Amino acid sequence: MAEKTPEETMRKAISALAALALLAGQAFSCARAATLDPIAPEEEGMSSERLGRIATIFNQEVAAGRIPGAVVMVARGGHIVYRGAFGYADKETGRKMTMDAIFRLYSMTKPMVSVAAMTLMEAGKLQLTDPVAKYLPEFSALSVSVPAANGLGQRSYALAPAARGPTIQDLLRHTAGLAYGEITTNALVREAYIKGRLYKPEFDYNVTDLAPAEFVRNLAAAPLAYQPGTVWEYSLAVDLLGRVVEKISGERLGDFLAERLFQPLGMADSGFSVPAEKADRIAEPLAADPASGAPIHLIDVRKPPAEDSAGAGGVGTAQDYLRFAEMLVEGGRLDEQVILSPTTLALMTSDQLGPSIRPIISPGEMLLGVPGYSFGLGFMVRMVPGLAGVPGSVGEFMWAGYAGTFFWVDPAEQLAVVMMMQAPGPNRTWYRREIKDLVYQAIIE
Repeated sequence: MAEKTPEETMRKAISALAALALLAGQAFSCARAATLDPIAPEEEGMSSERLGRIATIFNQEVAAGRIPGAVVMVARGGHIVYRGAFGYADKETGRKMTMDAIFRLYSMTKPMVSVAAMTLMEAGKLQLTDPVAKYLPEFSALSVSVPAANGLGQRSYALAPAARGPTIQDLLRHTAGLAYGEITTNALVREAYIKGRLYKPEFDYNVTDLAPAEFVRNLAAAPLAYQPGTVWEYSLAVDLLGRVVEKISGERLGDFLAERLFQPLGMADSGFSVPAEKADRIAEPLAADPASGAPIHLIDVRKPPAEDSAGAGGVGTAQDYLRFAEMLVEGGRLDEQVILSPTTLALMTSDQLGPSIRPIISPGEMLLGVPGYSFGLGFMVRMVPGLAGVPGSVGEFMWAGYAGTFFWVDPAEQLAVVMMMQAPGPNRTWYRREIKDLVYQAIIE
């Protein structure tokens, strides 16, 4: 047997540390059930005075006109230790932000759909190694757009057959070879996505106007950006996963999530559109981006979409999402409702990239502007105590949304944190880092 390299030994040790951190959090949660009732922060080892700095910072950002408003919620040890609403839900009309404001989640839809898909694995309805084509035959014969130089030495692209089809695991970890038209630099892929209305240059991250069958057909017709299983690139993979979930369950995605997540967890305001009687609670962005002056266009959530976008179409409140996050802290259960086995959650929050899959940009650098993170199945996962320029624990996991939403779960510290804004733009990474700094500095024991 060949000796392990130092790098392999280190990666194995890091993975073991991450698993121990998650299991430690799960053991703690078994001993102390979550209630999500408000409690004095000091009773859970946090400082009221230090948590008060969250309000100071966010009120400053509102006053400076950089964000319309925000909601922040922090839970530790199964109790809410901080909650605050700042600024405006709709600055144009003067409507103040409230704790029950409803936000467009964009990519924070992905973790919920990923969890829902894993319930199908637990029910024996799918395996992670299943090819996508088993459920969606349109993905049986795919091509890959590969770089090539023309006679003048200029970069061009040519088509080659896919070495294998993408799997369910590839969809969950963004290694399927798919892309986002908003991100990819591959000209053939970008052109195909524009042609298939998978990317609209004037309207980012919105495929809600495509019927499910049309979405699948158009995506399968476009070339892949990479050979499946070789590259991590953020993509439409979870949108495709949503279509797989619908095919297996025989239900519309929103109905399936209501059955598996929203109803059991008491997420009363979560879904893929906002009914008329709740429309006055929708949080709205500023009319234009403060940094660039460009007009802001977000998904119209006042009407049901043609398809429930698993990657970017969800809506919900900070309170709802905190219940989802706390379920993850508790190892897959909340209020006696078991959503996932802790063993499944441990798999989802482990490094799923390894040394053989290269990222175009690492998950941590894309989300937070820092190294130190890998990707699991639906979540970005911290691999080491250092490297990252933000506080946190080995084994913490998280994701965020295009319009300014962000959450993370830290099992080692028994933390669940949700930040909601409707502020798309280049400053999103700053707010994500800032809320991490503000929460962790408030831990005093």
